[in-house]
Amino acid sequence: MSNFCITISLKTETYQEHILEKRFEIGRKMYNSLIVITQKRYREMTKTKEYKYIMKQYKRIHEGHPKAGVTKKDLANRLKEMQREYRLSEYDFHKDVKELQHCFRENIDSNTSQKIATNLWKAYSKVMFSDGKEIHFKKYGEFTSLEGKSNTSGIRFVNETLYWNGLIIPVIINHSNSYENECFHNPHYKICYNRILQKEIRGKYKYYLQVVFKGTPPVKYNPTTGEVKNPKRDGVVGIDLGTQTIAYCSNKEVGLIELADKVPNLEKKKRIISRKMDRSRRAMNPNNYNEDGTTKTGARKWKNSNLYLRLRSELRELSRKQAAIRKLQHETLANHLLTLGTTIYVETMHYKGLQKRAKKTTISEKTGKFNRKKRFGKSLGSKAPAMFVEILNRKLNYIDKEVLKVNNYTTKASQYNHVNQTYKKKKLSQRWNEIEYNNEVIIVQRDLYSSYLLMNMNEDLKTMNQEKCEMNFERFLIKHNQEVERLKGKKNLSSIGI
Repeated sequence: MSNFCITISLKTETYQEHILEKRFEIGRKMYNSLIVITQKRYREMTKTKEYKYIMKQYKRIHEGHPKAGVTKKDLANRLKEMQREYRLSEYDFHKDVKELQHCFRENIDSNTSQKIATNLWKAYSKVMFSDGKEIHFKKYGEFTSLEGKSNTSGIRFVNETLYWNGLIIPVIINHSNSYENECFHNPHYKICYNRILQKEIRGKYKYYLQVVFKGTPPVKYNPTTGEVKNPKRDGVVGIDLGTQTIAYCSNKEVGLIELADKVPNLEKKKRIISRKMDRSRRAMNPNNYNEDGTTKTGARKWKNSNLYLRLRSELRELSRKQAAIRKLQHETLANHLLTLGTTIYVETMHYKGLQKRAKKTTISEKTGKFNRKKRFGKSLGSKAPAMFVEILNRKLNYIDKEVLKVNNYTTKASQYNHVNQTYKKKKLSQRWNEIEYNNEVIIVQRDLYSSYLLMNMNEDLKTMNQEKCEMNFERFLIKHNQEVERLKGKKNLSSIGI
């Protein structure tokens, strides 16, 4: 069963904020102490021949060269046995944190300490089973959430009040909001657990309570008309997601827009602040740098001036504003797409590969200078397309569906021509496709055409349905031309090509 949460503000007194700040710092130190305890066991396990053999075979299977007689299931069982031997499991972490919790039981309850251990286990799982590289200690100010396991003990929310180890803090609920009233006052929605968040806003810590409910969220209604807001409708939607843009196609609407276009461009301000911070740090810590300006290796102690701390807080505030606007726009766009259809096809994108710098060194033919090796790291960080797919998938999970990820190596939607059923490789700078249709040569926008092809996928998620592509093409052309006309009167990104 899926869960959903509501975030509400805590009405804290000054002394309560000091207690919460102290408890978050205790939670951070418990997390870091647990890393010290578990890292010793983890390093001992990784030194063994058995572990190295298992990882080597995992890699061979992933690359498509499995060793005869070795299966992924057998390797997983052998790795689990090693984890039990070296006490590397979630329940072993619970036992380890129990001793730490006894020292701080006046501030941190047992359920909250177990959740701290569970979060660390998730980090280890990424390292051992996914794409994680190493376990990181939490720096001061980076530990920003504490959560419980139920609403019966530990962090509890009862009668619009937070109760936690002697703290009694009222919350701020908007009673004019029908959505919040439905969640908090309808007995159908039961609280699963609660989470306290610490956010730095304009240089000061603010505290919020996230109440996690079981089930699916209630339907939102328009207060004036009484109609359902953003109703989910059956239909098929194809999405071509770029690094900065999104093209979508359905039977009702065709669109090409910039992702999170209202996020302010603050890169120049952030760059100036970063340079000021670097100058301040170099002035305060001259012994930590080599003569050529690089930092010295090994353990170093850093002294931060008041100016540095103020600039760091200003930089965090700029990033926070961008993140808040970006998330709001992604949520709004996801709601709009679900009104067009709940069967959504998206090409699989490898964003981490797009973030990496180019390996080859090339020279520009025009200037004769070396080309930059930077690729799409900055635009991906600014627009966060992967985050948008996650939000869309979360909303679909409420109706027992998910985003259908198409294999882009087999479909090649940007290269395919459904009229003559051929593939033609194109450069990224080529934003228009020429198609011979009804004895005429027509041009269609590359991203919009790709989204149309994705809308007409077969169930195998590898091939297009040729019959659907031919049947709906004239309707697509009409909506395509309308969208192109709309874009002509606006200032667009160069990747749109209009």
